[in-house]
Amino acid sequence: MSTLTKDEVDPALGRRVRAADKRIINGETDVNQLVPLKYKWAWDKYQSACANHWMPNEIGMSRDIELWKNPKGLTDDERLIVERNLGFFVTADSLAANNIVLGTYRHITAPECRQFLLRQAFEEAIHTHAYQYIVESLGLDEGQTFNAYHEIPSIRDKDEFLIPFIDVLTDPNFKTGTFTNDQALLRSIVVFACIMEGLFFYVGFVQILALGRQNKMTGAAEQYQYIMRDESMHCNFGIDLINQIKIENPELWTAAFKKELVGLMTKAVELEYRYAVDTMPRGVLGLNADMFSAYLRFIANRRMVQIGLEPLFAGQENPFPWMSEMMDLKKEKNFFETRVTEYQSGGTLSWD
Repeated sequence: MSTLTKDEVDPALGRRVRAADKRIINGETDVNQLVPLKYKWAWDKYQSACANHWMPNEIGMSRDIELWKNPKGLTDDERLIVERNLGFFVTADSLAANNIVLGTYRHITAPECRQFLLRQAFEEAIHTHAYQYIVESLGLDEGQTFNAYHEIPSIRDKDEFLIPFIDVLTDPNFKTGTFTNDQALLRSIVVFACIMEGLFFYVGFVQILALGRQNKMTGAAEQYQYIMRDESMHCNFGIDLINQIKIENPELWTAAFKKELVGLMTKAVELEYRYAVDTMPRGVLGLNADMFSAYLRFIANRRMVQIGLEPLFAGQENPFPWMSEMMDLKKEKNFFETRVTEYQSGGTLSWD
């Protein structure tokens, strides 16, 4: 009879994976062995994401098409918002997917977290599909829309801010295991979770959802609502990932590194405000650029606190409380009341 314990096998075959031995980065356990689970929060988020599956072509666009083709259906300022939004978003989620698949996933050694990243990458594909579906439905100039990140300065500047953090991780020669490279990975995760998905998307979300609240572009707004739900889950997962890496690698969280993150977030707020001004040079939909300045400061404060840093803008309140109301909705009911949407499986949303 064998005298080996349940956590041991013949030394020639190696030792079985123990939950206690898993690490987010630089783990030495088998990345193919999902169980035993250590990071249950990652597995729970994976299951929540799967329960909230949706596809763009489930959502009708006939009302949007009719409104868009009517010369008096939308004002010029409202049309600019739609076109600029799509110009940014049609490529933004592709950048996010590339960062996950070609970069972050390779360097995360916890299988539970990898499982969520795979689901996240698929959701980024769904989001790109959604934006393409809106562009095609409205009959927009696809060349102009998909090249906006090259041609529109406020969009190009945001993408150029992000690309260096993609390039670091997608370099095939990049490997974790050193202080410098481990910090580079952590920095990239902070940029994508807290800035790209946690800040750069929110001007667009507010603008399109504000149109929906006025019963305009309701098909597009419904899709943006579901995208915002997904991105909030991505952001929250990324924040949990950051905080777990900090716990396991406290030496990475230096005073200089924290100061650098403050600088990055400050720059990001500036870039997103420029984008708000560019997309909305005049007040429209009950919104104006000054309100977005306040909102971005509010969001930036929240992201900083979530990763253990001090707020950048003391006492900043949320000028768009209705956005929080939208995030609290149960998924079964569409906010714009265009229809009730049934998904493949149940579950409710949780907004941390």
